Amino acid sequence: MSSSVQRKRIRKDPAARRAEIVAAAAAVALAEGLECVTLRRIAEELAVRPGLISHYFPSAEDLVAEAFGSAATGELDRLLPANLAAPTPTGRLARFLARTSGEEYDAISRLWINARHLSRYRPVLRDRVARQEAAWRGRLEALIQDGVAAGEFVTDDPLTVAVQLLVVLDGLGVHANTATPERPAAVLRLPVTTAERELGLRPGTLDEAAG
Repeated sequence: MSSSVQRKRIRKDPAARRAEIVAAAAAVALAEGLECVTLRRIAEELAVRPGLISHYFPSAEDLVAEAFGSAATGELDRLLPANLAAPTPTGRLARFLARTSGEEYDAISRLWINARHLSRYRPVLRDRVARQEAAWRGRLEALIQDGVAAGEFVTDDPLTVAVQLLVVLDGLGVHANTATPERPAAVLRLPVTTAERELGLRPGTLDEAAG
């Protein structure tokens, strides 16, 4: 006798489903670029119908912006956690700068280059880029303020120092998309030497702290 009982379909909680969609889109953005984040592509990644993706993101532009925001926030939390239990602000800054080079960091550099280019034509993405830039500035400025309060850093303008460091990192990150010849060690060390100079640290302090 055949059974007429159908397998019960398990529905994910809307918040969990949305988070799953954003995570898949962020992974595609980091690996292949924001242009590859489409409703159909993310549906294929999750083995669902495109209509399910459009239920949560009626506009592909919203999904692209959310993918970038999620990836950029994830990288910021990894590189410069807000509540890292490091012993000193100097140690936290050294840890941050030590992680902003190499192939792993090149992926986030490519994403930022990609997002800034596309944001010229996509207002939703442009707004998200501005918000993420503010988040990175704010996180780094707060770290520098902590260092000043602890007597480890010397500066009257933590925000300006934070912007200087991010500009240097962005400048080095521009080469992530090109096969650039080996750059001089002094160039690769610019983020560290800039931080030490602007924060009144003895040369070599951050290398020692990164240990």
